[in-house]
Amino acid sequence: MKIKMKIQAVAMDPVTNSPVMILKEEEGERGLPIWIGLLEATAIASKLENIQFPRPMTHDLMKNILDQLGIKISRIEICDLRDNTYYALITLDIDGREIQVDARPSDAVALALRTGAEIYVHEEVLAKSQALAEEAQKKGEEAAATAAGEKDKEKLKDLLERLDPQAFKYKM
Repeated sequence: MKIKMKIQAVAMDPVTNSPVMILKEEEGERGLPIWIGLLEATAIASKLENIQFPRPMTHDLMKNILDQLGIKISRIEICDLRDNTYYALITLDIDGREIQVDARPSDAVALALRTGAEIYVHEEVLAKSQALAEEAQKKGEEAAATAAGEKDKEKLKDLLERLDPQAFKYKM
């Protein structure tokens, strides 16, 4: 099943200091964060902010070429997530015949913004992304617990080293 999405934001992830594109369901609350390159983030953000450049940038050039050839982009799909890498397809309409082209999600979204194409994410991708997020959160919590456990061990060791054996009521 394909879920219709829209771009909600492009922001900087404070942890990785990398740009992240956030897609959100049009008819729901689920979101999909995809970390992208700086150039692609600039291409997407500039279109979202309606910033015009004096010369065509890469995605504008691609749109111009497609327009000159009479090729339409009917939709883009984020179709897979493997080894922490997202995959996308751009569906081209060439005289009524559909052709799908493999693309990076950031490039596909940048083109969709310029052409008005719809953005879809496969349900399986949302599920995999959610599972990865939960796994990362669990690992983070485990690491924090381990760090806290190590601190507790150090405190106990320090306390035991400073104890006076004469302070014990019961002796062995």
